[in-house]
Amino acid sequence: MQRRFAIVGTGHRSGMYFDAIMGEHAEVAELVALCDANPGRMDLYQRRFEAAGGEGRLAQYAPGEVARMITEQRVDVVVITTPDATHAAVAKEALEAGADVVIEKPLTTTLEGCQLIAGAVEATGRNLAMTFNYRYSPRNSALREAIASGRIGRVTSVHFEWVLDTSHGADYFRRWHSDKSVSGGLLIHKSSHHFDLVNWWLQDVPERVYARGGLRFYGAQAAESRGVEVASRPKRGTGHGDDPFNLDLNTDPYLRELYLDNEQHDGYQRDKDVFREGISIEDNLSLIVDYASGATMTYSLNAHSPWEGYRVCVNGTEGRLELDVVERAAVLPGTGDVVDPSAREAAGTGNAVRTRGEKLVLQRHWEPAVEIEIEQGEGGHGGGDAKMLRDLFRGTGGDDPLGRPAGYRDGMRSVIVGISGNKSLATGQPVEVAALGVDVGREVAARV
Repeated sequence: MQRRFAIVGTGHRSGMYFDAIMGEHAEVAELVALCDANPGRMDLYQRRFEAAGGEGRLAQYAPGEVARMITEQRVDVVVITTPDATHAAVAKEALEAGADVVIEKPLTTTLEGCQLIAGAVEATGRNLAMTFNYRYSPRNSALREAIASGRIGRVTSVHFEWVLDTSHGADYFRRWHSDKSVSGGLLIHKSSHHFDLVNWWLQDVPERVYARGGLRFYGAQAAESRGVEVASRPKRGTGHGDDPFNLDLNTDPYLRELYLDNEQHDGYQRDKDVFREGISIEDNLSLIVDYASGATMTYSLNAHSPWEGYRVCVNGTEGRLELDVVERAAVLPGTGDVVDPSAREAAGTGNAVRTRGEKLVLQRHWEPAVEIEIEQGEGGHGGGDAKMLRDLFRGTGGDDPLGRPAGYRDGMRSVIVGISGNKSLATGQPVEVAALGVDVGREVAARV
């Protein structure tokens, strides 16, 4: 039996759900409507719909018409991929109109948003699913299994370092994400993934957050302090030249079609200079998070690293687990792509020092280290994306022993760390989660 789906927000991120509905999960899902402020992007998705074998015309709606869309098109599930600050209002409208909801992380950006969504879910009894695809990545599932096995005893502390490189990281400073009032900053937009992983790995809830950070690489002031002449930087649409931070949408057919060709509808510019004035998010962040079980996490995020990936160290009363992941080993200007140093080595330069890959190591007290094998899958995040989409569209077919499907409570537990972190950044003081008035579900910690 097919469920009827609508997508609210037709930017880049919605493509994963569109492809899933039109492809592997077409027998259980039917796309019937689109909702966006930009009619040009909805028309683009209509063309893609027809190219994928879809028949007829998808119904199109403007923001504020979600309830009418659900009623008129008999929508069963709404997928929300709009800018983060809009998630709560759209979700509330969809739930109250009688549809289930799928939200692309983060759940929301504010305490008010958390309360709005929690109230709507509890009042309607509808289902809200969060898309935490990193839970499904085999390396992260392997770490969850290793912690749950008890081989390192009770967890006492976690160190989590995530680095975004100057391709991926820089991109957050070009677009709407660079406005903290819309994205909540990287502590919410990006780090909610990471905070959810720790909450899930430990089966724990955050109690206290202290944060420090700032805009230290991107933005006009930081650039000028390094001698960058911001006023003379390349203007929009003038080509890359020798500047790896200048994005020219004309050179990327997909981005040009999705964004540049549709600017006249809403004025949204996807390719702003990362060293301009007006950026209000941080690019360096450090946190200390205390958990209800007594464990503590130290977390850091850097958005201008030369390589991309993460390192997680989990200390326990009986040993230690270490997960090292290199998702992209280098950004090499002039190659036409973001590549691994091994490609350069193959060309005869011999400069390879880091290659992409992953390793999970367990070492118990008084025993040698043992590497834990990580299952490999196909597709994004080591096959994690495909597994998550299968659960979203087809269900788990029973209980998942790892508890990977996520709901609104999980979304709240992840964003509350970022919300608390932003408050700590503003005040310079630690923030007690309980004082914020949001129920993040301490019953989770009681099971540890």
